[in-house]
Amino acid sequence: MISNRIKSARKYRKLTQEELAKKINSTKSTISNYENSYSSPSAEVISMLADALETSTDYLLEKTDEIEIKQKYYDLTKKDENDIEKELEKILSNLDSSDGLAFSGEPLDDETRELLSISLERSLRFARQESKRKFTPKKFRDKDSD
Repeated sequence: MISNRIKSARKYRKLTQEELAKKINSTKSTISNYENSYSSPSAEVISMLADALETSTDYLLEKTDEIEIKQKYYDLTKKDENDIEKELEKILSNLDSSDGLAFSGEPLDDETRELLSISLERSLRFARQESKRKFTPKKFRDKDSD
C-alpha cells in the first residue's frame, strides 16, 4: 500500500512527518492521514512526495522495490554543488566591487542582482552537467543512459 511506502521512505530519509509536510507545503496531519490510510494522495501529491523523499513514484506506487533512484553519470554530486556555490560567490563578489557591473553607470539594485545570481547559478549547473555528459569516457557511463 502507498501508505506503507510513504512511511518507510520517510523513515529511510530520517524525516519527521512535520519535515516531510514542509517539503511539500502540507501539514503534519495530512502526512499522518496518508501514512495511516485515512486518505490517499492525488497523482500530483504523489509526485511531490517522491521528489521530497528522493525516490520514484514507481516505488511509492509499489511498481518497484528500489527506494533509491539511480543517478545518471552526469548528475551533479555534492562536490559539484559546492564548487558551483563557490564559483557563484566569487563571481558575485567581483560584481560588488567598485568597478563591477553597472547599467548606464548605475550600480545593480538588489532585485537585479538576485535575478542575475539565479541566472548565473543555472548557467553554471548546466555547463557542469554538459561537460560531464560530453567528456565522461564511455567506459564510465551508465549502460542505459543516453
